[in-house]
Amino acid sequence: MALAAALAAAAGTGVAATRGAQTTADEPQYLLSALSVAEDGNLDIADELAAQRWRAFHAAPLPEQTRPLPGATPGAVRRVSPHDPLLPLLLAGPVAVGGWVGAKLALATMGGALAGLLVWTAVTRFGVAPRVAALVVGVFAVSAPLAVYATQVYPEVPAALAVTAGVAALTGTLRRGGRWALAAAVVALPWLAVKYVPVAAALAAVGAVRLLRRGDRRPVLGLALALLAAGAVYAAVHLAVYTGVTPYAAGDHFVGGEFTAVGSTPSYLGRSRRLLGLLVDRGFGLAGWQPAWLLAVPAVAIVARRGPHRAALLAPLAAGWLTATFVALTMHGFWFPGRQVVVVLPLVVLAVAVAADRHPVLRPLVAVLGAAGLWSYAWLVAEGLGGRITWVVDFFTVGDPWYGAWARLLPDYLRTTAATELRQAGWLLAVAAGAVCGWRAAGAAGDRCRRQRGARAAVPVRPRTR
Repeated sequence: MALAAALAAAAGTGVAATRGAQTTADEPQYLLSALSVAEDGNLDIADELAAQRWRAFHAAPLPEQTRPLPGATPGAVRRVSPHDPLLPLLLAGPVAVGGWVGAKLALATMGGALAGLLVWTAVTRFGVAPRVAALVVGVFAVSAPLAVYATQVYPEVPAALAVTAGVAALTGTLRRGGRWALAAAVVALPWLAVKYVPVAAALAAVGAVRLLRRGDRRPVLGLALALLAAGAVYAAVHLAVYTGVTPYAAGDHFVGGEFTAVGSTPSYLGRSRRLLGLLVDRGFGLAGWQPAWLLAVPAVAIVARRGPHRAALLAPLAAGWLTATFVALTMHGFWFPGRQVVVVLPLVVLAVAVAADRHPVLRPLVAVLGAAGLWSYAWLVAEGLGGRITWVVDFFTVGDPWYGAWARLLPDYLRTTAATELRQAGWLLAVAAGAVCGWRAAGAAGDRCRRQRGARAAVPVRPRTR
């Protein structure tokens, strides 16, 4: 499964991000930082910008993102990209060897590792049958958005890998090795992007509660002290490098301060539409490109009522989805759909695997809906390699007849019309019905299990005789 996912992602390496550019938006900034780490041993990209090193992967003039910062000597000026440093550190070697192609192939390898770890976690931690785990993980790992972001130079897939590793540790014995793995995942997430702090906090909280419930107070204290120390190091490094507690302090476009990255005057009531829109928006929702993501609704309901390790799955999933809904500046951005929720999509995959394992009626739905998503991804890659579309600016103009027909049923939140409101109401009802069906199915399955246990207990056991 790891190999299949890596190859599926690598197939999209040659698709341009925009016209005349293999990468765009924040991607060149990450690549320039990786070049600086590989060649200079620091994050200062002033010399790379002056030499226009970005010309190899971004033909048009590079938009300014950095503001001048004081250098090490009087009069010297530093330029630091307003992005956390762990992704450039991970990509420094691949970029030094293979340039932007090396970076994308390294990310495709991480996408393959994510798929393999998901199968292993589903089987060994959640008791899912191997065939069911392979079916579910295969459907999601080789289609959008996971396969797409496995070659986009963003921290999304490395963060998803860290979250999956954290959940694998949480659902194990949480002995010393498991606690170290959990702590590593929690610490890594903010260094990939500060926006992942809520997800990291949810993982840490679930781990602490689990340890406390079994009476392990000393490990909880040790975990808390380790995370506090890691937070202090994070703040100190960011103040020294970025001149603020977040990397946004080094950006030139946050004129009101680094915390305006979430918006100057955000309307949280308006952003609440993203709770549904992140799933069903016509252009930027998950279901438009892989309809099998719709099964997340009944699957989460099933796990919430009677699933194993409910807190380990649902707490970070809720943290990530709510962050994408209320904290992210926009749902519709200069990127491929699903960027804000990729970090927690592995938790959705695990929930669907658990639900499909316990309720066989879901397996044909996974296969049929998943096949439609695989078709869409293959069509995107084919047209992208042919130069007809790009990953960012015009992916929604793909000539896929399936997407063209399916998208008409989805609300377009970029155009607030009566038709949009009608479709939104219909999908709200459909999502609510899916959640109710999943909740009731989990309850009915639990009742059957209790009746079977009661029947076995009521059968008299004849004493054995010699």
